[in-house]
Amino acid sequence: MIRAAFLESAEAAVGLLRQPALAERWSEPSALPDFSTSGLARHLANQITNTASYLAATPGGSAISVLDHFTGNGWVTSGTDSADNIEIRHRSEQAATATTPERLADDVDAALRELRAAVPAQPADRIVDLGNWGLTVDDFLLTRVMELVVHADDLAVSLGIPTPPMPQAATEATIQLLSRIAAWRHGPLAVIRALARQERAPASIAAL
Repeated sequence: MIRAAFLESAEAAVGLLRQPALAERWSEPSALPDFSTSGLARHLANQITNTASYLAATPGGSAISVLDHFTGNGWVTSGTDSADNIEIRHRSEQAATATTPERLADDVDAALRELRAAVPAQPADRIVDLGNWGLTVDDFLLTRVMELVVHADDLAVSLGIPTPPMPQAATEATIQLLSRIAAWRHGPLAVIRALARQERAPASIAAL
């Protein structure tokens, strides 16, 4: 299910990257602080192009859980002004300067053509090597689905257009994953209260 959700979410992202408004607002600030629209578009595109590269690479030897993947990443809790998050934005901004809206969309189209064949063909026990650790292929695709769903909304808002509908399986998987991260960050009771008891809800249960 997550494999189909990834491919369908990627299709929706490609549609955003083909929007005329992207070329019009390419050099303008995005809806995210310290992120240009072009840098954000590049970051969204990375979730597809980098996935093609990872699946084409040599498999890893061992995997951690998807929750450990996020709890072990400094950018999750360090805030937007941390070195980790500044570096993430910097890489996308730099990559955006080397492309154009049209070329970026073409690159993503090419990667997606590869992925339509590569994703369904992955063995269930395939481990994606992420350098310091690995994830099973389905857990890795879950992380990409979450990124696609969240950043598609960011880019649509930046372009001043409606956020495209994402596949139900993708939004459900994203909500579940973000809820797990939020419970880790704030405690399960805080999440329960935020969802069920407005009068006792904490100020924030943001996962990221």
